Amino acid sequence: MRPLVRMARGRKTSVTIRLTPAERLTLLTWQRSTTISAGLARRARLLLLLADGMTITEAVATGGLIRRHAYKWIQRFVHAGLEGREDKLRSDRRSEPLSPDLRKEPNNLDVG
Repeated sequence: MRPLVRMARGRKTSVTIRLTPAERLTLLTWQRSTTISAGLARRARLLLLLADGMTITEAVATGGLIRRHAYKWIQRFVHAGLEGREDKLRSDRRSEPLSPDLRKEPNNLDVG
């Protein structure tokens, strides 16, 4: 009797992640770190799984990411390497916190 062989389901992707030994070591460090954000650890795990030959569908299910976000992080890695790991600042977000004076009284408007 032949052993049961499970075939990967889903479409094959043209994305191939190849890591240098230094990148692999960095991603392994991020994945195991307890001092970095959980999101960065998940991104590291996603890239490691893909580099080890897992499909995107399997990696998303294993890594706990949403498929759309996975594609975003894969593209950033392909284009920017490990430097693309952080969220980019959006122009509609504040870049610095409000001053204490503005935080105390938000309704301090003069309506002449």
